Amino acid sequence: MRIALTVAMLALALPAFAAGHAVQIKGMKFSPARLNVAVGDTITFTNGDSKRHTATALDGSFDTGRLAAGKSATVKIVAAGKHDFKCRIHPSMAGSIIAK
Repeated sequence: MRIALTVAMLALALPAFAAGHAVQIKGMKFSPARLNVAVGDTITFTNGDSKRHTATALDGSFDTGRLAAGKSATVKIVAAGKHDFKCRIHPSMAGSIIAK
């Protein structure tokens, strides 16, 4: 019984592992444009278009900077809530991330 209790306590004390998510930028769109994640997760934005793009959170929580064709950038979500984002170069391109 004592060993089982010790193992259970250790399992609860271990840190949760963050998940990685991917967003493709293609055809002047983010795909997926809406994403549900956990705080601490990372999101990799990859530009599949021939034009430069950004993925910039409107609340300032992340910004990939300008991504040339074929380039990627990874951001970490550090706060819960809704994080709307857009391309600073092409503002009609938009999406949102919900972090819990």
